[in-house]
Amino acid sequence: MKTKSSVLLIYTGGTIGMMQDPRSGELKPFDFKSLTKQIPELTKFDIELSSISFKKPIDSSNMNIVVWKDLAGIIEKNYAKYDGFVILHGSDTMSYTASALSFMLENLNKPVVLTGSQLPIGVIRTDGKENLITAIEIAGAKEKGKSIVTEVCIYFEYKLYRGNRTFKHNSAHFDAFKSPNYPALAQAGVTIKYNKQALLKSSSAKKLKVHTNLENEIAVIKLFPGISKNITAAIFNAKGIKAIIIETFGAGNATTEVWFLNEVEKALAKGIIILNITQCKEGRVIQGMYETSSQLKKLGVIGGSDLTFESAITKLMFLLGQKLKPNELKKMLQTNLRGEMTS
Repeated sequence: MKTKSSVLLIYTGGTIGMMQDPRSGELKPFDFKSLTKQIPELTKFDIELSSISFKKPIDSSNMNIVVWKDLAGIIEKNYAKYDGFVILHGSDTMSYTASALSFMLENLNKPVVLTGSQLPIGVIRTDGKENLITAIEIAGAKEKGKSIVTEVCIYFEYKLYRGNRTFKHNSAHFDAFKSPNYPALAQAGVTIKYNKQALLKSSSAKKLKVHTNLENEIAVIKLFPGISKNITAAIFNAKGIKAIIIETFGAGNATTEVWFLNEVEKALAKGIIILNITQCKEGRVIQGMYETSSQLKKLGVIGGSDLTFESAITKLMFLLGQKLKPNELKKMLQTNLRGEMTS
């Protein structure tokens, strides 16, 4: 009978996996076979560890749909073998990957924890060791034989967050991520304290369903005072576009210039989905709260509630890939699918 938890480490690339070459001083990806030599604390875990490393580690700035499909495929292939998964990933686009995987992995009932570091694991002051050790502990944590965490998360600097609620807010400090519209799922101190009220409830009776069809024909318009009419119109009329995210002011407010509203109306008439999210890092879109957002609501622009940009873009990719009818797609866009938004 299996008693130990088992965790699969998946190394994609990023700062956490870099070691300093003693001869040249260059930072190079380290070999996972020597992982316990670099972090001897891992041998003290009562967890069976295995690892998979990308043949060619990538900088997270090069993260794309193909890599997301690969990651989802690795998890699907190994899902029955392991109790949890830890993905080592560059921090710059970690929130995008966590958000994408949350939508791609339907009926997840095991933890998928993304982590990384601001300093390479081979540097004396690295934050990578603690991040990795605690991420593994969370991925293997069970209560009454069941995983405590059953969703896609990010663990960084003593806090566990719902992945699709996060964004990277700091490139210079160890606390690189924030989740202002949803509480932390756990806090690591002397012990790991789980916020069980905040954790996503799993659909353990349902089989994991992996979605790999994503579409990226999406444009983004970030409003600013004095925005160009010609350039905005060019974006609205770009060939092949299927959806547009408008990053608006405050609670979803936008210019009421006639030319702008005309472009919105024409795009919607062509069947283009338009999603309104706020530029504010905290709070939510409430279309109709002010006159400057009521016109968007009347035209048929979808209010994105408190979706992060990372979650909004990946949710659109996911839903466009499902080949839904327009009304169904709009309904799903406003539905809380994986805990990504406040209904």
